Parts: sequence; structure tokens; C-alpha cells
Amino acid sequence: MAADEPKKSAPIKPIDVVELKRTEPVTYDKDIEPILVKKCNFCHSGNIKEGKLDMGSFEALMKGGKKGTPLVAGKAADSLIYQLSGKTTRPSMPPKSEEPLTPEELALIKLWINQGAKAPSAARVKPKVIVSLPPATVYPVRGIVITKDKANLIAARGNMVHVYDANTGALVRNLEAKNLVSPDGKPAKASHISIVESLAISPDGKLLASGSFQEIRIWDAATGAEVKRIDGFADRVVALTFSPDNKLLATAGGAATEDGEVKIFDVATGKQVIDIKGAHSDTAFGVSFSPDGKMLASCGADKFVKIFEVPSGKPVKSFEGHTHHVMDVGWKNDGKFLASAGADNAIKVWDFEKGEQARTIAGHTKQISRLQFVGVTPTFITCSGDKSMRIWNVDTGGAVKTFANAEDFLYALASSVDGTIVASGGEAGVIYIYNNATGALIKKLGPTGAIEPEKAPIKK
Repeated sequence: MAADEPKKSAPIKPIDVVELKRTEPVTYDKDIEPILVKKCNFCHSGNIKEGKLDMGSFEALMKGGKKGTPLVAGKAADSLIYQLSGKTTRPSMPPKSEEPLTPEELALIKLWINQGAKAPSAARVKPKVIVSLPPATVYPVRGIVITKDKANLIAARGNMVHVYDANTGALVRNLEAKNLVSPDGKPAKASHISIVESLAISPDGKLLASGSFQEIRIWDAATGAEVKRIDGFADRVVALTFSPDNKLLATAGGAATEDGEVKIFDVATGKQVIDIKGAHSDTAFGVSFSPDGKMLASCGADKFVKIFEVPSGKPVKSFEGHTHHVMDVGWKNDGKFLASAGADNAIKVWDFEKGEQARTIAGHTKQISRLQFVGVTPTFITCSGDKSMRIWNVDTGGAVKTFANAEDFLYALASSVDGTIVASGGEAGVIYIYNNATGALIKKLGPTGAIEPEKAPIKK
């Protein structure tokens, strides 16, 4: 091999599938679920749902994840779960660090799918939630904030919140929770046991809030000290936002297919102000206070954007128009318009006073994960599974700029208050920091430190 030739990774040998001789049908609860619990649920259930795929129950499995439904009833050969676990398609699952399926286990899954992938025969007790530390190779960036003075960029990566010097890219500190204990009983140095799903900074810059599986933590932004922990959530807390006066904290989450959870807390005491029951019929993905703090917008998997009074929780308005999950929502600075981002790849702009849709904005080619308005300007930024971050004008619907050099699915974004710096991050664990005026990539921050910036392909 020539010295300058890239080294190719060795091909992964597919698992040989044995032919099963059975007189009885393969059942989910007796035959399939034990395999999933042993070989798949570590990364795909409970507090960790890689690729947004939950395999903790039949219902969750059939709902699918980021890549869609993992199986096609009656067609094992066309089912992603069979292809990945059989190592005929990359990336093979379970990962190389974990025990693979045996030929017999793979044969059972194949036969179950070919027999129609039938549901459990009767209603059962909901399985116990598995809470575990994320694998060392799982470190998505799910939240980013930039401090008011632009001195620091703070990011939620894996189960840790990192504080970086925004100018040099140097790590300033990690936020470590008090008395955190891992599932095996050992002390854990992390912000949360599970992946940090959301991150917010108070408007005055004094406090940070991070959301994870069934809990949130509030931190002193200046010192990194933990101030308080709030629990009692049904599932992951996937969105957080402080009120304009810094006094309230709103959260979004909820168990998939069951109920959307939207709550408001008193920041000073940590006590719940209100739980807006029935806010959404499925997981709530985004929350945003109006500029005057008198209303809260939320959005969710039920395809709705809803507005509630603060702090009463009284419903005010409901907007319908997305054809898939609504992933985020935000208010324009004048409080007259909102914008929402959907898994249908669309952005919707809503006229609050008229209670109707003003326009639809297209451009992203995959799910739009997050949306944020930039200060008092009419512009907002979005990031997407298409690996791009884009800037839009809410008044015209026009595209202002596109940053398209990310390595993988983008989950998080941030803008400085004055809009001069924007950042994004995602599945690969890399954070991209840009000069918004020039479009230049200032810094790339990887899981192990700063990466030399590359010229970013910017489209105006």
C-alpha cells in the first residue's frame, strides 16, 4: 500500500442467519423483547434514545426514530432493524464495543417480522425505565448558549455542560452536579447522569438551566456551582426557557405518545407554578415566553403551536398547519408574530393578533430541530438534520445566509444578543462558531477540544 493511501477499515462480516424450525408463531413479549432488552435497550430506551429511537416498548419501537420506522411488517429484508443488527448495513448495531446478536437471535427477529411483526397479545405492565450513563461514544450537542458579553459559549454535550472561552475555544470549566451517583453506585463527575437534552441562560446572564431525563438543574453562570435540582418530570426535558424578567422557567417534554408536558417554575424557590395539563397530546418540544412575559408559546409532536396565559396557564390560541412534529417555536421581538420549525422541513410564521398563518418558509431538506430569533432584529436562525444552519427574515420569508459545513445532524444553535456571533452543534459532538457578518467559521470545538477552523461554505 502506498504511504499516502488512506487506510481502509476492515469490512464487517454479516451474521449468518440460521433457519428456525418452529411450529408456534414468534411472539414479541416472549421471544423478541428479551433480545431487545439484552442487546439494544442500552442505547435505545429509558433515558437514552440514540437516533431518537426508543425500543423500550412495542409501541415506541413501531413509532420509529430519526430514520423512520425500523421495520416493515412481513418484509424482514427491507427492515432497518434486521439489516443493522445483521451487520449487512452500516452502522452495524449493536456497536463493536457491545455483544452482537447471535445467529439464533437474528433468526427470531427475521421470522417475527416476516410473520407480520405482531404486537403483544395482551396489555402489560409498562416496563421499568432503564437509567444508565450514555456510552463513551455518544456525545451529541443538544444545547448551546452564548453569554451577553460574548466571553463564553456554553454547550450541553453528552451528559456534561461545558463552558468555553468563546474567543480562544479553551475549556473554562465543566459543570458538575452535587453528589451525583452513577447507576452502579459510584460517584459520577457529570452535569446529569443522562444526556443533557436542553440548555438555557437567564436574560440577565446570572443563571443557567439544563434539562435531562426526568430532571433539571439550575447553575450559577459565573461560578458553575449548582444552585438547585428540580425533578418530577415524566421523561426527558427537551426544552427550557427563562421569562424576560428572569423569575420564571418554562419546560417542555413528556413521554412519547402519551402526553405533552409543559410546566412553569419559580426560579428563586424551584417550586412549580403551574403544570399546563393537556397542553399537547404528545411530547412537547419547544417553549418560548412572549417579549412581555405575559404569554407562553409551546409546540409538540401533535403538530400544534399553542399559546397560554402566564402564570394561569389559560389557553389563548392554537395554530395548526404543520404536517409533522413541531420542534421549536419563538416570538418576534414585537410580540406580533411567531415562527415555528417542523419535522416536515417547513417554517411557519404566525400572525398572533389575527390568529392565522402569515407564510410558510421552505429551504431545509430535513427536520428543522431548533429556531431562535436574533435580538431585536427581524431575523431568526434555524438548524436542521440536513447539516445546515440558516438565517431568515421573518417579515419577508427570505433566506439571508446558509452555513452548510456541519458533519452530521444539527440539534442545537445559539446567537449572541447582538447577533454578531452564531453557533450550532449536533450528533457528531462538534460545535461550530461563526462570525455572522462575514460568514467565517471562527472555531470548531470537538469533544476533545478545539479543532482547526476550515473555510465554511457560506451561501448568501
